[in-house]
Amino acid sequence: MVRSILKYKLEIAGLVAGAIAGWCYWYYVGCASGTCMITSKPLNSSLYGAVMGVLLLSIFKKDKKTKKAK
Repeated sequence: MVRSILKYKLEIAGLVAGAIAGWCYWYYVGCASGTCMITSKPLNSSLYGAVMGVLLLSIFKKDKKTKKAK
């Protein structure tokens, strides 16, 4: 369990930061009429932010280099 957390630490950080940012966006900006699909509910906005956070921080993950067979 600890290995998987350490392995995906960037994605987990993006998930948490994105969910918080999505909730903050809903709280401070939101959608007054309630017709917006993403920002009308805090759950939708938080989930969208979490997905965007994971995608954004997964860009910075380094790939493991494999050794070439000689």
